Parts: sequence; structure tokens; C-alpha cells
Amino acid sequence: MNRFWSKVVHNLTPYVPGEQPKLTNLVKLNTNENPYGPSPMVLEAIQAATADTLRLYPDPNADRLREAIAGFYGTQGIEPRQIFVGNGSDEVLALVFLALLKHDNPLLFPDITYSFYPVYCGLYGINFELVPLDETFQIRIENYQRPNGGIIFPNPNAPTGRWLTLDEIEVLLKANPDSPVVIDEAYVDFGCDSAVTLVNRYPNLLVIHTLSKARSLAGLRMGFAIGHPELIEALDRVKNSFNSYPIDRLAMAGATAAMEDRDYYEQTRHAIMSCRDKLVGDLEALGFEVLPSVANFIFARHPKRDGAQLSAALRERSIIVRHFKLPRIDQFLRITIGTPEQCGALVKALGEILA
Repeated sequence: MNRFWSKVVHNLTPYVPGEQPKLTNLVKLNTNENPYGPSPMVLEAIQAATADTLRLYPDPNADRLREAIAGFYGTQGIEPRQIFVGNGSDEVLALVFLALLKHDNPLLFPDITYSFYPVYCGLYGINFELVPLDETFQIRIENYQRPNGGIIFPNPNAPTGRWLTLDEIEVLLKANPDSPVVIDEAYVDFGCDSAVTLVNRYPNLLVIHTLSKARSLAGLRMGFAIGHPELIEALDRVKNSFNSYPIDRLAMAGATAAMEDRDYYEQTRHAIMSCRDKLVGDLEALGFEVLPSVANFIFARHPKRDGAQLSAALRERSIIVRHFKLPRIDQFLRITIGTPEQCGALVKALGEILA
């Protein structure tokens, strides 16, 4: 039946999401979900919003949610008009690619990074160039100082977990004043400084966040972007040409509560960072090389054991991690930071496998 497909569909290579197994009793460390549930305030807000008002359309501008996000970044002088919200950061990214990154010059992003980026380029017909990471899997900003139609990368990068400092990002922004620079901060809450602090000084900077990681709302689908009002207007124009109501009433209520419950956010993210540090030490004691990480995952390889075989052996023990069959990183495992009990089970299993 593919004779009915458009030419665009024939040429697409879709993104492959991380596995969501249907089995129970798994130690699931493959998709960077938060091991702790959402804030109780979130659940209460969603329950309160489950009412007769569901027969009405939600606020197309999500004003209350944008005010809550602006309030969270209050010390940075962020205003609601500088915020765009969407149905997960993937949707926000999709609109960003169309609204801000489709130009004559090529879009630049790392050769090892979030694999949705080339998918968006294929969908929208965007010319792009891959910029290789160095031998330590780090982004080198001097490699982005060439003609381009835009720059995008995660900070910290995925799947490596390595990061750029704000000083490095500022050098990049100064070198590319006429290009949009998009920083995807899905994992920034676990030890990295956010570039939101630079937004009011650089009108070409857009910062994207998700509530899936640090706020335990992967199942709710909520993301947002912060930038100059002109960038936000471009996103609104595309959004309102596609779907004026991407955020439903329940998601809006839950996301607003998540942004307002700062104490729970701080509690869970610090628990994950503490567990990450211990897991790194435990894996290094087993002989693993672990890349420096400020994300809620680590990227590790063993010098004497094949990555695919290690992943398969863990699966036999009901532990799932992410393995990428890609050049340069096919020996690495990307391991989500779970609870201390989950990480302990992983270390125990790896010790048995290596023995």
C-alpha cells in the first residue's frame, strides 16, 4: 500500500525510541526516566482538574503555566512572553526546526548526539552538517565557527553526558551573532549550569527544557522553550498553523504544579546526582571506563568485554540498559541512574557477568 505514500514519507528514516518493555519486574535503565514518581502536588492538581471543564478547550496560550515557568526563573528576569510550551520537548524541537533552523546555509550539530535531529532535517528538507566530537567525545566550539544556518546541540550532550560551560557557550554565541543557537537542556538539572542565564543578552539564543526528566513527567508530555520574544513569536506562528491546543487541561495543571514545587524538584534531582556518583565509582572498580557526566545517565564501556554482549547478558538478568550500534560508540552502554537499589542490582549483575 506504500504506493499511496508521499515522496516525503518514502525518504524518511524515522527516529527509533528507546524500548518500553511490557514485562514486569524489570530493572529499567534504558530511557533516562526519573526513578522517583512525580510530586504529590502534581497528582493533586491533575485530580482537581479532572472535572466538567474537560468539555471546554484548554487555554491555547497556557498563560498560567508560562507564568509558573517564568516564576521558577524569576531571578533571571524571564517574562511569560519569552516562553513557549509544547507537547513534550520533542514537539517543541520539531517546531523549532521548521520555524528557526531551515535556512540556505547548513545546520550544524554533533556527529554523536540526539538522533532525532537528523530525522527532523529529513522531515523538513533541512541541509545539515555533522561536526565530529573530539577523541574524548567532547564538543569543541571552535569547530562551529564557520558559515551556518543555525547550531543545535544538547547540553549536557546525549548520549555521552559531557557538557559545555557557560563561558564556552558564550564564546559560541559571540562567534555566531547572525545564526540561531538552540541549546537542548533536557538533562541540565543534574549538575550543569543552564544557558537560560544568557537569554536576555543574546537574542539568537533559544533554550529548550523538558519536564520528563528532573520532574518525573515523561508520561505527561510537556516541554518548553525560553528565548527572545521574536523567537517565541516564530514558534507560536508555526504552532498555530498546526495545532492551537497542544497542551490539554490535565497536563497544564500537572506541569504548573511541578514547576511550583521547587522543594520536591531539588530533593529528587540531588538524590539522582548522589546515586550517579556512587554508580560511577562502583563501575570504575569493576574496570569500566565511564565518561564524565552531569546528566541522569552515564556512558560506560569495558576494555575487555563487548558492549552488545554485556547488554544482552544484563537483559538475561532482567536489567535493561541502552546500547547503540553506531560508529565510535558501539562499545558503550548508556545507563540511566535509577534508585540506589536498582543501581546496586546492576553492579551486582555486572560483577557476576565479568566474573
